[in-house]
Amino acid sequence: MDDRDKRLLNAIQADFPLVSRPFQALGVPLDLSEGEVIDRIASLRQQKVVRQISAIFDTRSLGYKSSLIAMRIQADRLDAAAAAVNSHPGVSHNYKRNHAFNLWFTLAVPPSSDLQWTVERLHAMAGADSTRILPTLRLFKIGVQLDMEGKSGAERVESAAGGYSDVRRPAAGPAGLRGVDIAAIHELQGDFPLVPEPYRPMADRMGLSEEALFEVAGHLQAQGYLRRVAAVLHHREAGFRANAMGVWVVPPERAEEVGKIMGSFRGVSHCYLRPTYPDWLYNIFTMVHGQKAKDCQEIIGAISAATGITEYALLYSTKEYKKVRLKYFTPELDEWEAQARQSAGAVPADSGMLAANPR
Repeated sequence: MDDRDKRLLNAIQADFPLVSRPFQALGVPLDLSEGEVIDRIASLRQQKVVRQISAIFDTRSLGYKSSLIAMRIQADRLDAAAAAVNSHPGVSHNYKRNHAFNLWFTLAVPPSSDLQWTVERLHAMAGADSTRILPTLRLFKIGVQLDMEGKSGAERVESAAGGYSDVRRPAAGPAGLRGVDIAAIHELQGDFPLVPEPYRPMADRMGLSEEALFEVAGHLQAQGYLRRVAAVLHHREAGFRANAMGVWVVPPERAEEVGKIMGSFRGVSHCYLRPTYPDWLYNIFTMVHGQKAKDCQEIIGAISAATGITEYALLYSTKEYKKVRLKYFTPELDEWEAQARQSAGAVPADSGMLAANPR
């Protein structure tokens, strides 16, 4: 990758324009023609650096229930357990991590589904020894933007540029989603084609003009459903071969203050307050990315120095079992649940599920 590739990757991770000719708009500040931008992204996609360009929606605002889930699985059956978990279409990320809780995944279910029941079913299917549900109690930051130009992840940034958070999240529109909104979500959540006018075929399928589609997208954004349109990269192929989940024991009375400080670091892509359990005392989670493990450790060290929090653990991702963009309002989730309920037996009394402490 040359410097303009790196600048282009930074640009499309931050924002992919909602305009008729977005590749042309992206090329102007980089002194690249529309065709050159498309060719460069096509090449980066072929190299598996660019994973997907699409809209990123707010799962909670859309009415979905979601959570991070941790499972403790016997090592000799971890791969089989991960395959069972991956069968659920609402599992978008699933990783092996270097901890007694060794399988970590994100799960989302539609508004009509029962998240607790779904986790209990996955627990049984995976043969997990223990399972912990770790929902977001407070979102301090979310926004994966891998800095391709080599800035230090241990630097802090202004809060306005620090990513999406509860502070910046608009309240979901009280009127709810319209039919045209769901139709737009169906179109915008797919991987965009690398053509000069990628929105035109979407609008055509909806029976709308491009301008009308942009108005619907603007409405979704103003109502808190649509976070942004952007590219997602394959971390390893982009040069970020290490990622670590830094988990911290933070006094509850300091959680708000510390969470905001942690989220201000450039190298932190996610920062959440989550519940604790008797066997899991960490309540703030920070995801950090680096080209090497030492880069992650540098960021975590800077966070510890800035906050004074010294009780923490680093959980490295050692195997990626699944990483996809969640699809909303599709039949696959309902089909999975119908089949699971048909085949489910009673969950054993000693199921390994515990009640959380929402500190």
